[in-house]
Amino acid sequence: MNKIKCECGHVNPEGTVLCEACGKPIEGNQHIDGNDEKKLLNMRYEGSARRSQTYNKSIIDKTWGFFSSVKVGVWLIVLALIASALGSILPQEMYIPADAPSRDPAIFYEERYGVFGLIFYQLGFHNLYSSWWYMLLIALIGVSLVICSIDRFVPLYKALKKQKAKRHSTFLRRQRLFSETESINENDLDTVKERLKKQRYKVRDEDGHILAEKGRFSRWGPYVNHIGLIIILLAAILRMTPIMYLDEYIWIREGEQLVIPGTEGQFYIENEQFLLENHDPNDEVFGEAIEMEGEMIASNYQTDLIIYEAKNDVAGADPDLEKIVEDELRMNHPVKFDRYTLYQSGYQLNEFSNMSFDIVEEDGDGEALGTFTVDLSSPETSYELDSGFQVEVSQYFPDFYMDEDGNPASETNFPRNPGFVFLVYPPESDTAEVSFIGIGRNIDATGDNNYSLSINDFDMRAASGITVRVDYTLPFFGLGAAIFMIGVIQGMYWQHRRIWLRPTSDGVMLAAHTNKNWHGVQKDIEKAIDGTKINMVEDQQELDE
Repeated sequence: MNKIKCECGHVNPEGTVLCEACGKPIEGNQHIDGNDEKKLLNMRYEGSARRSQTYNKSIIDKTWGFFSSVKVGVWLIVLALIASALGSILPQEMYIPADAPSRDPAIFYEERYGVFGLIFYQLGFHNLYSSWWYMLLIALIGVSLVICSIDRFVPLYKALKKQKAKRHSTFLRRQRLFSETESINENDLDTVKERLKKQRYKVRDEDGHILAEKGRFSRWGPYVNHIGLIIILLAAILRMTPIMYLDEYIWIREGEQLVIPGTEGQFYIENEQFLLENHDPNDEVFGEAIEMEGEMIASNYQTDLIIYEAKNDVAGADPDLEKIVEDELRMNHPVKFDRYTLYQSGYQLNEFSNMSFDIVEEDGDGEALGTFTVDLSSPETSYELDSGFQVEVSQYFPDFYMDEDGNPASETNFPRNPGFVFLVYPPESDTAEVSFIGIGRNIDATGDNNYSLSINDFDMRAASGITVRVDYTLPFFGLGAAIFMIGVIQGMYWQHRRIWLRPTSDGVMLAAHTNKNWHGVQKDIEKAIDGTKINMVEDQQELDE
């Protein structure tokens, strides 16, 4: 690594534009001729040597230079925003409705949204936020933020730390705010020093050369922002790990017991009952809304549930369940246990749980010759009756409807409008009679049946939609957001102001620089030199145009 020695004696890294100690422009890095001597200095990063602009030989140098570019970082963010917007056009795979005919994404998107849905699925947008390429894009944004910050922060910090009060005359003359006074009183500099201290400037005096500085910490605001953003990006990536984040949705019916997804069989949930309460139609607040909607408005819906923990772990054996929680799960009143949180997220009413059927003789007196009951959640393939009849379930349509071709089909997998094709075998007969039966339907498929089926009774139940969630990433998001806002406040409401005074033979050179709010530093200088012979600084910005 080549070093550049300035005439002040300070040794600067290769690529330095302004000497870190005295500020003199380095020959070869900042060209100076007769016309350029009056141009304002580029004080960005104090003219320090940035690695990305110094080395470009190895693959590491080129990679570093690529990711240190602000343009690259902006484009990565733009690509992530475009991808996120495209992924929000259609619901993600996890939000496929539970009552969809098929929850298989390969079928659902094309069936529901046509060609666009098929393209959406094939391009992988159906599972965008957990896809490898989206996570890679987020990781690249994080890499860009880290390299951008290091590439600028380290040399800037070193340059500000090494700056001397004694600055080269060229450095002062080419500042935006500058004045030169040929003759001053002996006490003028002391007066200015004291007044600057009263304005909370940190004043350094090196052999009569004065540097007054305040608000340096504001220069680190953007880098504090970057730290906050990096923490937020890490939290987003951590959401991919099941230890840190889990978001599952389950439907559980009254009286049903299920393994809670994501718990690896450790915890079970039982739905004791579902309760729905509606607002009174005569209520002053909700009465008008109920009349406008034409339907009742729920005031509360809850699931009375029990959580069990499996205590044995023997393969093939039924687990021993220990009750650990018995509670009411309501909207905005989640149930917490272990590291999991349950939320009441939805419900389905009027779902059939079982149906009983009678077999009667067509020309008889209507007396039942046999009765059987079908569990609609898991119907058996055949039923043997004491009277000698045998009934086989040929086809089962949980949510029956007729499709466009006039064929029976099921709209969902939930028993909301069950329909059956039964094969009825009379006693001592190998010939089956075919019957179709459903709610409001009883069809003799051949017209020659001697026996018919009728619905004797049925039971209905409700189903609860419950979200199972674990989220340890929220504190990281909160921490990142808090750090980001600190950086915003730090860089927005404070400014880094510096004022230099360089004594000449009988007078003084006065210059100043700030990263923003030039009017503010001018007012500070005006207060400091008031009543002295030191000339007020002039804004030389037009010299750089």
